[in-house]
Parts: sequence; C-alpha cells; structure tokens
Amino acid sequence: MSFPDVMEKLVSLSKRRGFVFQSSEIYGGLGSVWDYGPLGIELKRNLQERWWHAMVRSRDDIEGLDSAILMHPRVWEASGHVGGFVDPLVDCKFCQGRFRADKLQDAQCPRKPSKKPGEHTECQLTEPRQFNLMFKTHMGPVEDTSAAIYLRPETAQGSYVNFLNVQQASRQKVPFGIAQIGKAFRNEITPGNFIFRTREFEQMEMQFFVEPGTDMEWFEKWKASRMAWHRGLGLDESRLQFHQHGEGELAHYARAAFDIEFDFGGSLGSQEIEGIHNRGDFDLGKHQEFSGKRLEYVDQANNKRYLPFVIETACGPNRTLLALLVNAYREESVAGEEEGRVVMGFHPALAPVKAGVFPLTKKDGQPEMAHAVANDLRKRFPVFYDEAGAIGRRYRRQDEAGTPFCITIDPESTKNNDVTIRFRDDMGQIRVGASQAAEVIARYLATDISVADSRRVPAP
Repeated sequence: MSFPDVMEKLVSLSKRRGFVFQSSEIYGGLGSVWDYGPLGIELKRNLQERWWHAMVRSRDDIEGLDSAILMHPRVWEASGHVGGFVDPLVDCKFCQGRFRADKLQDAQCPRKPSKKPGEHTECQLTEPRQFNLMFKTHMGPVEDTSAAIYLRPETAQGSYVNFLNVQQASRQKVPFGIAQIGKAFRNEITPGNFIFRTREFEQMEMQFFVEPGTDMEWFEKWKASRMAWHRGLGLDESRLQFHQHGEGELAHYARAAFDIEFDFGGSLGSQEIEGIHNRGDFDLGKHQEFSGKRLEYVDQANNKRYLPFVIETACGPNRTLLALLVNAYREESVAGEEEGRVVMGFHPALAPVKAGVFPLTKKDGQPEMAHAVANDLRKRFPVFYDEAGAIGRRYRRQDEAGTPFCITIDPESTKNNDVTIRFRDDMGQIRVGASQAAEVIARYLATDISVADSRRVPAP
C-alpha cells in the first residue's frame, strides 16, 4: 500500500500554525536546524512525557538519568566513536556538492534539472574519504589538542558510565534499566526531509541491563513492548513494521537489532523511528577496559559477578513527532462547504491544545462567561481562547492545530449556564453544564481513545 506525499503541505502548515520554524530564518536559515513553535513544543513535550511515563514512572525496574552533553574525551574513544563513527564522503568539484558515497542513489545534485550525483556530464566526483560525524570543540580558554572535546552523538554512553552509580544509589538488582531524554549532535553529510534527519536532535533512550544468557528473551519482550507503545500513539498500524538488521547491517556492537519503521509516504517511504538492539557486554566491557574501573555487577544472592548485557531501545522524538504529523494530516470535504477542512487528527492525549473556547458573539455576557470557562479549564489543560471571526473559521483553525475539543458559549449558555462541546473527528456536539466541561474532557482523555468522537464519551 502506498501513502501520499504530504511533506510539502506539512512544512507549510507547521510554520503557519506554529509547529516548526526554520532556525534563524531572518538570517536566511541554518541548514537542517529547526525550532519548535508554541504547538510544536507542546506536542513534543506530550510525546516525551508519554514515553517517560511508560518507561520510568509506571515501572519499578527502570531509573531516570540526565547525563551531561559534554563528557570526557576518553568516553568516545572507548565507545568507538572517535575511530569508527564515520560516513564515506564524496565531493563534486564542479557544483561543490557533498554527498554520502553509500547513499548516492538517494541524493539529489543541486544543479537543475535535478539528477543523481554523477549523472550530469560535468560532474567530477572525488574518491570517497572518511568523515567523522562528531562535532568537535574545545574546553577552556586554550584551543589545542589537549582541550579537544565533543558534543555527544548519543545519550547512551552517559547511561553506561553511570551504570554502577545508578545501580548502587537506587539499590536496583539486575535486570533493570536506565532511561534518559536528551540532546545529541551529529554532523550529518546530507541531512534533510524536514525534521527527519537533522544535525541537532533529541533521543529517548533506555538501556536495560540483563544477565548474560537471558538477553534474547528480554530482547523479544522489548521489541513487542515498544511496537505496542507506538501503536498506542494512534499511528496507523498499516504504516508500522519491523525491519531486521541482516549481517551486513549490524553495528559492530550488536548481537541482534530490529528497527521500528513508519511509512512516511512519498519518496521518503518507510524509515526508522526507533531501534531495539542487543548490545551484549560491548559497552560496559569497553568502558571497563579504557577507564581501568571494574563495572561488574555483584549478584550477592547467587554469589557471582558479571558484566551485564544491554538491551537498548532508542527512540527519536523528532522523527516520531514527524510521524505523528504525517499520520494526523488529512483533508476532508464538509457538507455545505466548498473549501472543506484540513484536520490534524492527533491522539487527544498528545494534542498540543486540548480545548478551544469560543463565545459565539462579543455581547450579552458571552465573552465574560467564555473567559471564566477557559480559566477553569486552564487549571487542568492547555486551552486556546478565540473570539475573532465566524465560528466556522474558528473551528477550522483549531482543526488545523489538532485541538480535539471546542467549547462554544452561545445565548442559551448565559441563560442556562451550560456550553456546547464539539468533537474534532466526527464534528458531533454535546451540551453539558459549564462547571462539568473540564470533568467531561478529563474523563474522555482518561480513556486513552485515539480519536475525538462525540459518540464515544464515557458515562459519568
């Protein structure tokens, strides 16, 4: 099944509605660096909070961590990033373009008409050379080799070097995990596809430490658990699939690896949004070797010690957010309207704004009542108040923002102290007391239903 390419429409909508902006746009922008606007940051925070709840707060065998972006340079020597975190780079001497040598078929020459690198008669591609993807900087006032340091290319190493700190402080017993959300940086040769591949991004990673010999059992458990989590976001199941890494794809540290892929449609197609890896004892073993410190786990109950194996789940919130945008976007015809509507059908729990509040008119006490209702709702949810324009246009603006519930105050409201709640996906409406609106919405959100449908309102 093929899905349409909506990326161009999403880029436009994202700027118009405040999901994503080009970084430093007034200066012409910075390549593949993006800022998250008012709706974008709320969506991203909701996504990250949902992950944190699933991985840390709802479990007793995973601890949280926030490790530093800057780490001792030896960390990256031990991990293999200094010597092996490279991509093959080729330059075109004619157009000055730079491309990954192993991804030429996916690249586009900057010259017009657009072709693959090497297909223009004037193309002069150099021999491939290795390009390290880590951003290098210096610590302190002197810029020499002894002060060289790197912006971390992944958060995982912070969990490994803190393995014993976390285990001893939390008194956890193997098996247990360490989870963290944080920034990472990779100097990609060919970033692109909106926020899919960028040089500055975030990771939601969990390292689960297990006894050797139990690793594949835990690997299968985490595979199933992580796919179920993505489905719970409301992502279309027909767009999700596993991709197993074959012998030629496996990273040097991996005993087994699967990607969870989402089909973005168009030319991007199915791409990784999360990786599940059996890393064996590579990471703890290397850090033990390079640091000279014993990192073995002491199993006192069974009178043995060992280096745990690691099952890693590595989710990209930026990529997953893009999947949510692609999955949510739809264009619908509306009876009696020529233009129809654009809807961002987010799972209500993830929606940046939970409710729009509108007075039907600016008279008869409707704005005052609407402000009172909005203020009451803000104690529990993000709310957007809007009294500008026709009510239909206000609904359409909130449809594009993905707001699941719209509350209208009309002449009957001021008489009876009640309101209308309109549901985004079926556009159905129910009428409830003004003081009950927040509870009705909270009760609906508690069901974790992935659509906003008036026919599925739970009974009190």
